[in-house]
Amino acid sequence: MNAQKLRLLFLNVGHFTDHLFMLIFAKAAFSAGLAFGLAADGAYAEMIPYGVPSLILFGAGAPLAAHLADKWNRNVMIAVFFIGIGLASIATGFATSPVQIGIGLAVLGVFAAIYHPVGIAMVIQGGGNVGWRLGSNGVWGNMGVAAAPLITGFVLADYDWRLAFALPGVVSILIGLGFIAFVRSGRARPPEATAREKALVGFAPGWKRALLSLALVTAAGGFVFGAMTFIIPRLFEVSMPNVSVDVAVTGMLAAAVYATAAFAQLFVGNIIDKRPIKPVLVTVALGQPVLIGVMALQADYALFAATMLAMTFVFGQIPITDALLSRYVPDEWRTKVLSVKFMLNLVIGAMALLTARFILASGGGFETVMMVLAFAAVGIVIAALMLPARAGADGAFDTAAAE
Repeated sequence: MNAQKLRLLFLNVGHFTDHLFMLIFAKAAFSAGLAFGLAADGAYAEMIPYGVPSLILFGAGAPLAAHLADKWNRNVMIAVFFIGIGLASIATGFATSPVQIGIGLAVLGVFAAIYHPVGIAMVIQGGGNVGWRLGSNGVWGNMGVAAAPLITGFVLADYDWRLAFALPGVVSILIGLGFIAFVRSGRARPPEATAREKALVGFAPGWKRALLSLALVTAAGGFVFGAMTFIIPRLFEVSMPNVSVDVAVTGMLAAAVYATAAFAQLFVGNIIDKRPIKPVLVTVALGQPVLIGVMALQADYALFAATMLAMTFVFGQIPITDALLSRYVPDEWRTKVLSVKFMLNLVIGAMALLTARFILASGGGFETVMMVLAFAAVGIVIAALMLPARAGADGAFDTAAAE
């Protein structure tokens, strides 16, 4: 494997790792609550708030991560990410109370905040087929989303929630040590920039309207994505009684949804390398409120099918916003702008969990949660319609792959 492919592999594994660790608690929360003596009918709702600080810091820590990456070195920050998130996960596994779990998860969230502003900026570097690289990187990230309930479910079935945090932590530290060795070998250099990338020395024309649209897509999309990726494992446990109530089986079904839907990013990434972004984003946006609304009315196998379709559209949106950013923002500003984007996305995602917790604690049920998410997804459609018709003054960036 050449150096550039190995560099991209480490970055892709980093995206996988980031989402895996952030969603271990989504599957382990109920079991941990039972272990701490909470009643079965309220354990999940009672444990959700202890994961919220982690999600807030996951987003709020992004600007600091971007600042440190610009001040020090992007490679150094990726190494810190791998080792730091591993140590924090292991420490969380030693918690003896819900409060200690919350503290451990908060520290984990700080280290998790490093990846998106730094890692995505590194994936974009060099120009070329940015959409395809972002799509591939996004698939790895969503495979982390898929692996979280799968791995955690199997560990919970045979062991306990503590091991669900400890085992991935050890693996992440080993990957971090491998990345340090790769950097020290001198092979971790970014790819040669294309002529178009070199020409983007300032913000492209129309960037203010484009970034406003991006901010609104990020806000509404963050609310939908944050809630959907967290609650689906538990939703399947509650709403698929005629399929299975076993935590390992429902974890496998949630993982199947995440893993299959993730490949929509490759399809979308390939399209946006060749065609204008706006119609693609509008199409992906329109599918979300409709399909999430359908989810609210289904159970068992019909719920599984509806969830699969809905998550295909939710995940398909991911490479679009980052590719859009790459076409308006020069490299020297990308970690900063990406940090603000992910801070907005993830903090609002954390607010989505509080909203879900309030609805569930009030007896509203998962059907009400899904209807609220469908309404929020309408905001993505509105934001997509605001996007400039062409990326850049002459639209050259819309035909990048053909140049």
